[in-house]
Amino acid sequence: MRALLVTVLLTSSVLAGCGDESPQPSAIGTEAPVIVPGDPGATARTATPGERLGQVPATPTAADVRFAEGMIPHHRQALEMSGLAANRTSTASVLGFAQQIAISQQPEIAIMSEWLTGLGRRVPSGHGHGGQDGYGMATEEQLKALRAAKGSAFDRMFLQLMIRHHEGALKMAQEQLAGGKDQRMRLMAREVYAGQSIEIARMRKLLRDSP
Repeated sequence: MRALLVTVLLTSSVLAGCGDESPQPSAIGTEAPVIVPGDPGATARTATPGERLGQVPATPTAADVRFAEGMIPHHRQALEMSGLAANRTSTASVLGFAQQIAISQQPEIAIMSEWLTGLGRRVPSGHGHGGQDGYGMATEEQLKALRAAKGSAFDRMFLQLMIRHHEGALKMAQEQLAGGKDQRMRLMAREVYAGQSIEIARMRKLLRDSP
């Protein structure tokens, strides 16, 4: 599902740059029902006949831009932490989490970078968080400790730091969904919220079950 979403986002990005006219939303017919997903924690609804979906606002909001500019370095730090796993643990479940994070977050960085470039904004470099706190970013001291850890000590530290990191991503996604309007960034925020919520639950269980 995450790979399918990335394909959808990339396709939307390409189509958004084609032609001089804005794409016109399609009207919902009366044949099969169309389900419109809600925000995290909200229930989905069924589109009404004649309702037009898919209209993209002409101007993204500040919340859209903050989300992309904050999530890119946030993802980069997750990739850095995940990249340490291969040489520091042999635990299959931890290696699986690290691989999944790399598979999902690297394409998301590419999508958000392309989106920012299309707005004429600079893509953030490194994995600093622009002075913002409260988003689960690991400190340099924590990263140094993670790099020095091995085996079960690495597993526990990795899971603890990544759970906190994911919780910060959920907060960022909620802020985007509360104030953002851009269709691609809202779709990205929903995916981040859904995917990382599942990963948090699994990592917490693994942490509880670890010796």
